[in-house]
Amino acid sequence: MEARFVSALQKVFSDADRLPEETDTLRLFRNERGSLQLCVRADADAELSVLWETKLPCTVYEVAEVYASLPIYPGAKRCTLLRSEPGFFPDLLRPFTGTLRVNGGKTAALWLETDPADAAPGEYEIAVTLKNGEETLTKTARVLVGETPLAEQTLLYTNWFHADCLADHYNVPVFGDEFWRITEAFMANAAKYGLNCILTPLFTPPLDTAVGGERTTVQLVDVTKKGYTYTFDFTMLDKWMTLAEKHGITHFEFSHLFTQWGAKAAPKIMAHTSKGYRRIFGWETDSLSQGYMSFLRQLGQALTAFCNERGVTDRCLVHCSDEPGGDQIPRYRKCAAAVHEYFGAFRHMDALSEPVFYDEGLVELPVPEEGSIEKFRDKVPALWTYHCCGQFENELPNRFIAMPAIRLRILGALLYKFNCAGFLQWGFDFYNTQLSKAKIDPFKETSAGGAFPAGDAFIVYPGENGAPWPSLREPVFFDALQDLRALNAAEKKLGRDAVLKLIADTLGDIDFRHYPMDEETFFDFRKKLFKAVEV
Repeated sequence: MEARFVSALQKVFSDADRLPEETDTLRLFRNERGSLQLCVRADADAELSVLWETKLPCTVYEVAEVYASLPIYPGAKRCTLLRSEPGFFPDLLRPFTGTLRVNGGKTAALWLETDPADAAPGEYEIAVTLKNGEETLTKTARVLVGETPLAEQTLLYTNWFHADCLADHYNVPVFGDEFWRITEAFMANAAKYGLNCILTPLFTPPLDTAVGGERTTVQLVDVTKKGYTYTFDFTMLDKWMTLAEKHGITHFEFSHLFTQWGAKAAPKIMAHTSKGYRRIFGWETDSLSQGYMSFLRQLGQALTAFCNERGVTDRCLVHCSDEPGGDQIPRYRKCAAAVHEYFGAFRHMDALSEPVFYDEGLVELPVPEEGSIEKFRDKVPALWTYHCCGQFENELPNRFIAMPAIRLRILGALLYKFNCAGFLQWGFDFYNTQLSKAKIDPFKETSAGGAFPAGDAFIVYPGENGAPWPSLREPVFFDALQDLRALNAAEKKLGRDAVLKLIADTLGDIDFRHYPMDEETFFDFRKKLFKAVEV
């Protein structure tokens, strides 16, 4: 039996013929969480009992492999991957039960996540003992906790939360007791890993839905229609906000008021009418129709009054349409004018990659994809960016399962250098095929039915009994957010110019297409950052 601690930047395959290089030391700011993996190999099949001893809080997961039918789109250029062919990849962090099964000649891994938030500065140990019959092996890792705490997270991070997918996967009624229990559990998981701005379905979000198709209704605003007059009940919206705030989520990103890719139609909106509860707007509704504009005007007044009374208006963001193209500006211009007029109390954000939308004043917070961020860098004071299925060539950072973890972890340093105010990704828990034509089992299908590279559509798995199970990409991304907070803490002590110099001296002149991918260089950066604030 052989075992060693390795870093959280390693993705350890079960068929690896050797263990990665050992990393047995974590250097953490005072309130920083950290992760290590314990990798194990055995000559013959073994069931190992595992005991760990530490004075630090420690959560242990078993790293499990999932199948990636589409690791990357064919023909990808300048796109570093661990493996490019379909196969099994380490990704799922399954709750550990105390026994680790290791197949003979294969490698298994445990993921240890420690949270020394309340620990005094100093050096700590994590000792893990493996027992296989009479054979015993103990491995020890060091955790160095510094004096300096991380800065508070000021970056707004949203990873689109698909409440309908939770109801569908667990087969529970929307807004029933089980729905709320499961939704709260997934909110808590999202907040644990840095999400502080949540997609909030005023109406069923018109995202990734085939024209003429529907997703399961998740509408927080209860609408009653009498003639051309509408009344609104915000009870469910208030409950949603209360649960989110309970777990530290501070900002609310209202779902899009017009359909995706051009704002041609209204989203699906259900209402109580004289003919019963039915859809009153949808694909058949032109976005600029007089009836829908009248509805938006009345909704805007009522929603603003509700948010003002609740004290959340300055923490709410509103969307027009997702990713409009340059040829759709005339229609988007008119829809955006309605958003500004009726929902002017809220900040308007949209994912888009053409600066003309911002130049014309159509959107206050443009969110360009990583490859277009340079077009906006010197124009937008509160710069956001995002990645999704399209950001993979030219080494753009992303979270695909087949990518080395450094391509996700590097985001912290990049978000700091580019002085970003927000980050968006579209799939926290999207358990559908593309355009939501069918539902999937994410434990078996990681590519949305072969449409998106594995890992793009979700970062969390729907575990047993409504419990979210992390992917290993979730803590890696959170580590990137912690890197950003560490850099902000260093800036308070050293100044921004000194911190930018430290980044340049250790990582080079990085941008979203150029950065080092070797683990040694990255951890040299982290080590020097740690020492710079601990002197």
